[in-house]
Amino acid sequence: MSRRGELLRLLADGERHSGEELAAALAVSRAAVWKQLRLLPDWGIDCTAERGRGYRLAQPLDLLSAEAVRRELPQFAAGRLRNLDVHEALASTSDALLAVGDLPAGRFDACLAEFQTAGRGRRGRRWLAPFGSGLCLSVNWTFRDAPAALGALSLAAGVAVLRALASLGVAGAGLKWPNDIVHEGRKLGGILIDLRGEAAGPAYVVVGVGLNTRLSAQAFAALRAEGSEAVDLATLGAAPRRSSMAALLVGEFALALEEFDARGFVAFADEWRCADALAGRPVRVLQGRDSQDGVARGVDPDGALVLETGGARRRILSGDVSVRLAVACPNA
Repeated sequence: MSRRGELLRLLADGERHSGEELAAALAVSRAAVWKQLRLLPDWGIDCTAERGRGYRLAQPLDLLSAEAVRRELPQFAAGRLRNLDVHEALASTSDALLAVGDLPAGRFDACLAEFQTAGRGRRGRRWLAPFGSGLCLSVNWTFRDAPAALGALSLAAGVAVLRALASLGVAGAGLKWPNDIVHEGRKLGGILIDLRGEAAGPAYVVVGVGLNTRLSAQAFAALRAEGSEAVDLATLGAAPRRSSMAALLVGEFALALEEFDARGFVAFADEWRCADALAGRPVRVLQGRDSQDGVARGVDPDGALVLETGGARRRILSGDVSVRLAVACPNA
């Protein structure tokens, strides 16, 4: 653990700590403590200082524990888990698992990070999550033979996330094609799938999820500035320990990957349709510089979006989808 990480563990309770107390606990000088405190904003952490009184985080931190995640894993997942790593800071949990080259079929690894320096969303976008404010989690899996509808894996992974949320009592969460977890139009999380393999034969996949657990006011403002209305589990009244939530997600992903391996997307199609946040809504699909307007009509058996436009139905394999707002006629 880095010196900055050790400092955060001391401050995680949200109480005020003097510079002398922190320096003594870390066996460093007060100047060294101050140097580390100045770096906290780089991880999106707000820490206040009062002369003569000490330092305090704007909100407490619930830090991840690999031991706690392992302890709370469902039996099915625990029996198939090979490696589980929890990192203080990492470029990307998915990139870390993409570097793995020896995963046997039927087993999986899990990788978590308190903070990602280069977290990825779809289409090269960055995933913004301040230190300890969400779950940055990836798992890997090897398919002996690539499923025919492998493109629908992100939809199946979304269903797995909703299953985990339902066990926490979170109602009203939905799925926005192709990879967003939403609640009343606000983004709660996202799925990212990375694939390595041939068109026919074995396929190695990494399923990544970013899920907002407890965002700061500054994080909400930063996301809004980037055009994203976000929501977190704390706002929805569900604030489990992050290690418990991680164990839930890892367990659901293990079940979903096994199920997808055996049955494909058909095993998830009904649940996905029930959670479809776009069904029957007017949407605009952006594909590069081109756009198409139409009505979302669910997904096909391969996970492609079905767009009704001009009296015809088209399959959309990729793109960014936004809901079109109704525009009132000025003469109405």
